[in-house]
Amino acid sequence: MNKKKPEAAAELKRGVYAALETYSNVHRGSGHFSRVTTDLFEKARVVVLEYLGLSTRGYMVIFCSPRRAEKLKALIDPNSYQCLSSQDFGLPLGVRALAVKRGALPKGVPFETGGGSARLVSRGWVIWAKPPGKFESGTPAIMNAIAFAKALLLIKQYGKDIFKNDEATSHSALEILLNDQLDKYTGKKLLDELRLTQIGRDICVPTTEGSTPFINLDNGASTPTFTPIWDAAWQAWRQPPEVQREIVDQVRSICANYLGAPATDYAIVFTSNTTEAINLAAESLGRESNQEAEPVVLNTILEHNSNELPWRFLPNGSMVRLMADEEGFLDLTELERILSSYNKQEEHGRHRIKLVTLTGASNVLGVYNNLSEISRITHAYGAQLAVDAAQLVAHRNLDMEKSGIDYLFFSAHKMYAPFGSGALVAKKGLLNFSPEEMQQINASGEENTAGIAALGKAMVLLQRVGLDLIRDEEEALTKLVIDGLKNVPGLSVYGIKNSETPGFAQKGGVVVFAFKNKVSFKVAKNLALLGGIGVRYGCHCAHMLIKYLVKIPPKLEWIQGVIVTLVPHLELPGVVRVSLGIENRREDIDKLIHVLGQIAGIPKKQKEMESSSPNEGPQILSKKDIHKQMKDFVRERAAMVGL
Repeated sequence: MNKKKPEAAAELKRGVYAALETYSNVHRGSGHFSRVTTDLFEKARVVVLEYLGLSTRGYMVIFCSPRRAEKLKALIDPNSYQCLSSQDFGLPLGVRALAVKRGALPKGVPFETGGGSARLVSRGWVIWAKPPGKFESGTPAIMNAIAFAKALLLIKQYGKDIFKNDEATSHSALEILLNDQLDKYTGKKLLDELRLTQIGRDICVPTTEGSTPFINLDNGASTPTFTPIWDAAWQAWRQPPEVQREIVDQVRSICANYLGAPATDYAIVFTSNTTEAINLAAESLGRESNQEAEPVVLNTILEHNSNELPWRFLPNGSMVRLMADEEGFLDLTELERILSSYNKQEEHGRHRIKLVTLTGASNVLGVYNNLSEISRITHAYGAQLAVDAAQLVAHRNLDMEKSGIDYLFFSAHKMYAPFGSGALVAKKGLLNFSPEEMQQINASGEENTAGIAALGKAMVLLQRVGLDLIRDEEEALTKLVIDGLKNVPGLSVYGIKNSETPGFAQKGGVVVFAFKNKVSFKVAKNLALLGGIGVRYGCHCAHMLIKYLVKIPPKLEWIQGVIVTLVPHLELPGVVRVSLGIENRREDIDKLIHVLGQIAGIPKKQKEMESSSPNEGPQILSKKDIHKQMKDFVRERAAMVGL
């Protein structure tokens, strides 16, 4: 045995933990943590190129799941890329790092579509993102990519076999998934104790008023994690193959129980994220052949791009959309009318609605759909129901069998397990793949044993806390947000604006708003600078819904498309989103409202925060000073990871 194995494993663990302390989603977040994670993720690409001896000028790196990598490699010249696999180094991360010559990637519609693959979406056209984002649809396995890059640096130091057969003391799958330091707690006591184990909860960030603990209000994009979940992921990385197989099997059972999807009736396919799961379902539906009818997918205006674009580009199919009211509620009478028109009255020739696919909870308006009633109507007209549950599974109880859901898609990184796993859950017999193809699909997702273990552990903990308790806590905080925003001058809330309305009971912890005379990305930036608060701004990968809410007419929409094409780095207008998680407390909401009040008092034409004199306002530091401190913070945190 290489005597350096424990040393390398300890350094890998330390580096990944340091990255988890400031984990957030990449690229579109406004807070300090998002900037750090984005910096680390982009540094991971550079590490891959340096390991391969390739230049950043000539090559770019795309992080893929194993199956995505094979699909992409099939579309490009074999001489134009090199590929690194985490599996080849003994790391069960499910990562493929594809280093591709610039200019060698395919043009046109990417082979998988969804969040991140598109720059701007309209009803009739799509402006695709630039590579590598165009080929990393959905949230990539960010932490796994960072871990892989850290491992590559250690491999260069200690040798290629340093992580092979690196087995810690063997544990059973059940020990890893069920046992932890909090296993004596349940309910509210467990929630309180779990919050104390949040990784990064004590990290302070620089603001204009000094150093302050970071507040994450961007849970709708991605969630932080907790020590018991990280422990499960780390232990899974270092188990022998037979234990890793047991982990996958046990988590499949945990998922079946958590989702009300009995193994006798449902197949659970692990993927890298929600987007990959939806693309799999769309690929399956696209293979169906029926000479008597042409398939139609019924979508809604509420959808995230990941649950719209894959169906839009369905081979030999078409799409119709159901509108929602301004609070985000679907018109179920209209749903039934459309289904009847296509499938009963046959008013559209050979076109038949095969699938109704919609969000379980809107990532913009936070409204939970009545899935049982939608299912009843859908099945009454011979169609199937697919649900994007990315914003649902960590917040509300869900029973697929009782609700009559045929397909379900979700990601672990939105339920406190940010290690690159997700799932497609489908009624048995619906997926149109050969046994050999299903074996490849399953192998791709199951290679990421650590991500699957983290997902299973998160589900165990959420069930022990209780989804009803989580709903009640979330509802109380959401009420504080909505009631508090009423008192901020010049601010408008979209969706449900009053916590006393009947619809509020179906409202989750997602609230979007905008100031009349302030651009959303500047508002989000000021929340970070003034209060150390991380939120998200823009169109939230739901471009059509945002344009509907802010009432952008078709002509202006076309002009917007031209501008974005000519100026790719232009910040898009949109809204600011606050999204809650189980780590949030009342104090977080109080500070949010306080800082928004400060922002409301900044005149439109005033140069923000340029005064360094405390007598001229609440700022202690100048704009120049705080930006320097933020850059220093990002650099220091990246150095702690070791990238």
